[in-house]
Amino acid sequence: MSAGHMGRAAVILATVLGSLCCISATTASQEAQRYNFRFVRHARDAPLVSYYNYIIVGGGTAGCPLAATLSEHSRVLLLERGGLPYGNRNVSSEYHFADALADTSPLSPAQRFVSEDGVVNARARVLGGGSCLNAGFYTRASSAYVRASGWDHRLVNASYRWVERALVFRPGVPRWQCALREGLLEAGITPDNGYTLEHVPGTKIGGTIFDRRGRRHTAADFLRKAHPRRLTVFLHATVSRILFRRAEGLAKPVASGVVFTDPLGVQHHVYLRRGGSKNEVILAAGTLGSPQLLMLSGIGPRLHLEKHGIRTIHDQPGVGQGVADNPMNSVFVPSPIPVALSLVQVVGVTRFGSFIEGVSGSQFGIPLHGRGAARRAARNFGMFSPMTGQLGTVPPRERTPEAMRSAAEVMRRLDRRAFRGGFILEKILGPLSTGHIELRSTDAHANPAVTFNYFRDPRDVERCVRGIEAIERVVRSRAFSRFTYANHTAMEAAFRRAAGTAYFPVNLLPRHPRDTRPLQQYCRETVMTIWHYHGGCHVGGVVDRDYRVVGVQGLRVIDSSTFKYSPGTNPQATVMMLGRYMGLRILKERWIRKGADDKH
Repeated sequence: MSAGHMGRAAVILATVLGSLCCISATTASQEAQRYNFRFVRHARDAPLVSYYNYIIVGGGTAGCPLAATLSEHSRVLLLERGGLPYGNRNVSSEYHFADALADTSPLSPAQRFVSEDGVVNARARVLGGGSCLNAGFYTRASSAYVRASGWDHRLVNASYRWVERALVFRPGVPRWQCALREGLLEAGITPDNGYTLEHVPGTKIGGTIFDRRGRRHTAADFLRKAHPRRLTVFLHATVSRILFRRAEGLAKPVASGVVFTDPLGVQHHVYLRRGGSKNEVILAAGTLGSPQLLMLSGIGPRLHLEKHGIRTIHDQPGVGQGVADNPMNSVFVPSPIPVALSLVQVVGVTRFGSFIEGVSGSQFGIPLHGRGAARRAARNFGMFSPMTGQLGTVPPRERTPEAMRSAAEVMRRLDRRAFRGGFILEKILGPLSTGHIELRSTDAHANPAVTFNYFRDPRDVERCVRGIEAIERVVRSRAFSRFTYANHTAMEAAFRRAAGTAYFPVNLLPRHPRDTRPLQQYCRETVMTIWHYHGGCHVGGVVDRDYRVVGVQGLRVIDSSTFKYSPGTNPQATVMMLGRYMGLRILKERWIRKGADDKH
């Protein structure tokens, strides 16, 4: 294609995207007014140059509570590359949970990526971040995790309570989840801890961010607590780099602002107000976004930056290193009776380093009848959808688009009734296996290359094996018997009748009579994500205990990229808490510094 044709194509593409975003902006504006978010605007309406006390990059699970807190006393700008979660039923409705993850359109709240390990994953692209996409389970980190992090225990508890008052509910537990709970106890995962938000060994019912009507509440809701005159939020704003200046008398570069682009490609410059060391740029762009943006801005391994033609601001080898994803292995358990929809509500916290959870109701909002049924079924690869169960039978590096289409074809042939039931899953504490993030290009819109190295550490494999063995005990427990077939023969007959074929690659219990694979191999071949990836900007390496980026000034990272291990069984509670916690800490530091400046 000639340069002229490429230029015209680029203009057409920008115009189309601009039109789409104009429609999106209109909807966003209406929704913003509905929720009294007058401070939320589209990036195309941003001035070319502006000034703030704090610039937060990433309006996600940590960024929203952080922005709401800092706005209590300072002028804050929050930049989010996605749109609003409100008005999108794929985000707001529990019954359409899988659809947001299956949506691969340019304006989807989930941006799909495939790790170098071959595992399909997703990163959030919406105000509210991962809280708009996850299964909703809410549980705190353990007290040991809090101590190891060096956090103030009282302030941590106060921050958790602030989060919980806004958007945490006690779930109604349907029969399938009750049977799972009793099965876990029967399988020896004791004691019975009832309903609790604390992370304790045994079996418990946790909190949820879905209310009794099945409506999701997200981290974006925290912005209702923000000071409306001190906070500005720009949506569809993609930050391409952090700006630095050399302050007189200081050896370290000082962050002075950021550059972001709107959907039409127009660049906007935002600067920190001149006010000494009190004003800051804060990255809350997540495990993929924060290391990526640091490297794009010249902070990272020098050789890697030079490879992409990026001038090094600070040679920091730890950026993008130590990235991990809690490996998840799920077992689809078909039920002879109908099963109600439920997302994660019950968890078994074992003493051998594995967590057991479950979700039920296989269709997750896919209509069983009508004109939309085939279309939705053909594209639904959201987590825990039946098609994802099919991918779980294929080794990671073989999960190609062709394999996905094959799974879709199998699903079309099968009677939907054959997929009544649910998934029981286990995931690994930690994990001990880690990988890294690297730039593919200097395009801030593109996903970086991510390698998780699932199960590289043999201790993770052994934890998985013990977790699968625990699932086997649950499935064969007396408590869970009404939701399982009495034997494999009856189950196979049901599938063959539905499929009209002997071929049904369903992810069932690994100890099938014809399955000779050892459980270690089963763990490796059926590994999937549970979206709990973390690391890349570790505390004690890339950032210090106050989350300041080492080697520069005026820059912090506050999100899951700072975690060495994923907290609790599910991290969202702690990521939200961290946003509130650090917001309070930063405000306290600001007033201490202001008092010192006033004295001088």
